[in-house]
Amino acid sequence: MNKSDPISLSFHDACLRMSDVQLLRGPQWLNDQILSFYYEYLSHIKYKNNDDVYFVTPEVTQCMKYMDDSELKIIFEENNAALKSFIFFALNDNETAEAGGTHWSLLVLSRPEKSFFHFDSYGNSNSVPSIELISKVKDSLGVRQAKFRPMRCLQQANGYDCGIHVICMTDHIADYVNRYEVIEGLPLLHMDTVLSKRSELLKLILSLGGRE
Repeated sequence: MNKSDPISLSFHDACLRMSDVQLLRGPQWLNDQILSFYYEYLSHIKYKNNDDVYFVTPEVTQCMKYMDDSELKIIFEENNAALKSFIFFALNDNETAEAGGTHWSLLVLSRPEKSFFHFDSYGNSNSVPSIELISKVKDSLGVRQAKFRPMRCLQQANGYDCGIHVICMTDHIADYVNRYEVIEGLPLLHMDTVLSKRSELLKLILSLGGRE
């Protein structure tokens, strides 16, 4: 038990400490724990009854880079990935198996469109990690022919908001595919959505019993 940094909220497989929650209060880069918490929330509450979407948390996405095909197959089978139309990967540029890295982007497999769509709020700086992940998982997902499609998207206005952009884009795309069942035609995200998201996340954490 870390008394100097107590737990704010345990939610399914996510654990937020007070220091994690504090990252939402200021101009701070968001860590794995915040993104993982939000993906757990989407999986277990917001899209609990939607069998078409599957949200892969940052830790699992990172581990997938180093798994062999048999390990990947087990994870995908456990989560019925073969039946999911849209799979969201919160992707980091970290090149080690440990937590870390400097930039987040969002990779989304759309089975209906036979494509991996990549949304990067800082140019195409995460293109190489995204292509590497695609080559790693496409056979296990049964989408060997799927194309890589870098997408135009709202760009971050500073050096630390990539995680917030990934969270907002995940929301934006999940809502869109929930209605239209494709990603093509997705409108651009509004900056107002990004600017308000940190306070919305704080409220969400408190509403789920978290401490600040």
